[in-house]
Amino acid sequence: MVPRLTTALDGPLLEIERRFLDAMPEIECWMRSQWQEHSPPFYGSVDLRNAGFKLAPVDMNLFPGGFNNLDASFRPLCVQAAMSAIDKICPDARRLLLIPENHTRNTFYLQNVAQIAAILRLTGLEVRLGSLLPGLEQATPVELPDGSSLLLEPLVRRGQRLGLADFEPCAILLNNDLSSGIPDVLRGLGEQVILPPLHAGWATRRKSNHFAAYDDVANDFARLVGIDPWRINPYFSVCDGVDFHDRRGEECLAANVAGVLELIRDKYRQYDIDETPYVVVKADAGTYGMGVMTVRNASQIVGLSRRQRNKMSVIKEGMTVSQVIIQEGVHTYEQVGSGEQEGVAEPVVYMIDRFVVGGFYRVHNQRGKDENLNAPGMHFEPLAFETSCCLPDHCQNPDAAPNRFYVYGVVARLAQLAASLELERTRPAEEPPPCV
Repeated sequence: MVPRLTTALDGPLLEIERRFLDAMPEIECWMRSQWQEHSPPFYGSVDLRNAGFKLAPVDMNLFPGGFNNLDASFRPLCVQAAMSAIDKICPDARRLLLIPENHTRNTFYLQNVAQIAAILRLTGLEVRLGSLLPGLEQATPVELPDGSSLLLEPLVRRGQRLGLADFEPCAILLNNDLSSGIPDVLRGLGEQVILPPLHAGWATRRKSNHFAAYDDVANDFARLVGIDPWRINPYFSVCDGVDFHDRRGEECLAANVAGVLELIRDKYRQYDIDETPYVVVKADAGTYGMGVMTVRNASQIVGLSRRQRNKMSVIKEGMTVSQVIIQEGVHTYEQVGSGEQEGVAEPVVYMIDRFVVGGFYRVHNQRGKDENLNAPGMHFEPLAFETSCCLPDHCQNPDAAPNRFYVYGVVARLAQLAASLELERTRPAEEPPPCV
């Protein structure tokens, strides 16, 4: 069953969708030209928020962990896109080493790993799993809920190559975001391709770098289709030197919150939008929805409780937060379900290489339209995208499912393009550029 989706305030968004549909030939031509100049990340997922008057990405993950939430009908798209990515990077590849997160009890995540491995095997690759788990000395099977299992094996370093005891891979695919740092075993692998590159991990990556690149992409795209770039782009600013425990950096944070809120108010006045502006303060590095706070007034920053400060001060792997991004909050007017099961929803779009390969809705029935949905209590609706994100239908209304999902796919591809620019701009000098 496809969940019911309702979108309020759809007038302005209908206009955006109409612009996208009318400009489809120009959009696809422009996209092709961009991918001739830039190399996309191997894969990625984008969290979108649909406010009716605005549709924008709010997060970009370069180590996606939800392939198990995609409907099975998307599998052919995934395999075809993975083939394209591998052909460009290592056309003679026969063996690939997949390195997952150090989760042995999170069966939801492990099912994602199983899906990635299955997709890659369907491209003709031999795929095995090497683990960064401390103390792992022998191959260890991990049972999955569906009765299958994964085999985690200890990594073996030989000079500038990494593999397993009896396995020499052509390439290495990370599904580990390196939040706790880049382990020595992954450094200096000059003879193997690592995907995504090491500097894509949260040990060095910053969300603010991504959204700075997205600013450039959104501005160019907005000129192409004739819209205000704000319609697809959230305002943001950055504060560093923050210490939530010691209340250091509160003045900087409050000032930046106030500044972004005022920019949003100006746009709301310009477009006669009757909503309360808000911002989302979140760690500039990190994932899993940790270190995230919704703020509607700058005064809230100065009066944070001890509990709030503790929540904001530490993210995944116990890493301390010292830099935050203040991002314009984008309301979500999408809802899935009915009655007591009805919940606020946001689309998550998955990509491999430059191709949209599917999507689903993140749903939370205890959160509001202006709150973070990536929080305990959320669930996923894997059947929500009843059509792919790349097949618009000009014979239907702009808000028909194929057209709404096409618009999702376009904005997601803009975020993927921004990620490629981000990785180019932040690439260490000693690291070779990727193949285009």
